[in-house]
Amino acid sequence: MNKILIHGSGHKAASWNETITYMKHSEDILCPNLSSMLNGKEATYPNLYASFIKYCNKFNGQIHLCGISLGGILALNYALDFPDKVKSLVLIGTPHKAPKVMFRIQNAIFRLIPKSMFENMAFQKKDTFILGNSMKNLDFSDRVQNIKCPALIICGKKDRANMKSAYFLKKNIENAKGIMLENTGHVVNEENPKMLAKILDKFYHKF
Repeated sequence: MNKILIHGSGHKAASWNETITYMKHSEDILCPNLSSMLNGKEATYPNLYASFIKYCNKFNGQIHLCGISLGGILALNYALDFPDKVKSLVLIGTPHKAPKVMFRIQNAIFRLIPKSMFENMAFQKKDTFILGNSMKNLDFSDRVQNIKCPALIICGKKDRANMKSAYFLKKNIENAKGIMLENTGHVVNEENPKMLAKILDKFYHKF
């Protein structure tokens, strides 16, 4: 059964590389690049999510979804819309609704960053703004209780922006367990890859 690891908007699929090297069973792990999924379409959330649906639906049977940040939002959205397809759900540093204040601060910072700095991110500068603006009204608060598959909520203790959401998801998803990682910020797969690999191995071992 495929395990699909989905990166955030600030990174590419390669951000999972080190974590995967520490995992015991990596032969069934897939890490799609979100920008490539769009196939030239405008980088709006509806377009990205539609492409993500198409990607996930091409697999026969159920899949394991594990996403960080934007990747977690896509995984959460898909698990709500296609519950029969998702065997398990791992959400890392994932907001359950669009953090509007954080988006405004982030956009202000991004405007000062030269285009060249976006080469290591999932999307180019213009597309990053388009994507962020298209996500302002996302809110899964009233739907997360519909998730019935086993779920794992992970958040770095230094990731204060997503700590409240992590507690909300753990409390409102019926079969969810939560793990808070010491001395770790938002980008868990790069900041603490060895511990994340250990946590994921233990979680997936029961399937």
